[in-house]
Amino acid sequence: MTITVKFWGVRGSIACPSPDHIVYGGNTSCVEMRVGDRVLIFDAGTGIRNLGRDLVRRGISSAAIFLTHTHWDHINGFPFFVPAYDPGNSFEIFAGHLTGQGGVEKVFSAQMANPTFPVPLSAMRSRLSFCDFETGTTLYPVSGVTVRTAPLRHPNGAVAYRVEYAGASVCYVTDTEHQPGKTDQTILDLIADADLVIYDATYTDAEFEKRIGWGHSTWREGVRLCQMAHVGQLALFHHDPDHDDKIMAGIEQQARAQWSSVFAARDEMTVEIVGNRTT
Repeated sequence: MTITVKFWGVRGSIACPSPDHIVYGGNTSCVEMRVGDRVLIFDAGTGIRNLGRDLVRRGISSAAIFLTHTHWDHINGFPFFVPAYDPGNSFEIFAGHLTGQGGVEKVFSAQMANPTFPVPLSAMRSRLSFCDFETGTTLYPVSGVTVRTAPLRHPNGAVAYRVEYAGASVCYVTDTEHQPGKTDQTILDLIADADLVIYDATYTDAEFEKRIGWGHSTWREGVRLCQMAHVGQLALFHHDPDHDDKIMAGIEQQARAQWSSVFAARDEMTVEIVGNRTT
């Protein structure tokens, strides 16, 4: 009766495979949550490629995919998600920021259309269900699992998620820009008393000042919100591609000096959530 969280992609903006990005990883946003025998996937950045291969290895034939939004770094791994090409598999794809704009299927189809990609969405022979919802809706993807949603401050809109299962709770809050001196009450309400919060910590404070309007936050704001909300642990996420392993180690050290319940997410890191405990 746990939520098993595995990070398959922790970068923002663009993948950065290099010798300087080995420890923390270079794949873009993708997080797997295993709740009972059900798999929930959050975002489809380049990390979903390796996740797909792992699902095949484990014999998993279905999953629900929840998108924060559809900027490239959160969807450009989907064409390489091997299980979607298997006619024996099925996937539900949820998005809460595209109602009235043609829906998420339109975006996924355009991503895999000429002249930018040679293989069309129709080549994916699995059963794909595209589910558009209004942000703020509570979703019930499987019995016993509740997924609450909330809007985020990001260009073109984005959605935060809170997964609740068997007394455990994990929040996925990425691609959001805070307003200095103000508390985002929407986020505060969503993450209240959560066991784990995965938060957009793209910039340092100095970087943030130069990038107002780009739609991202800082580790210091993540710590502040999580302490206010009595969160169990904070995972720093959506690392800037210019933050190599040395820079990331320094950021993690600074954050942990301020609050010991912080860690920087790494590609292929696994965290077990059991009620109010993590391992």
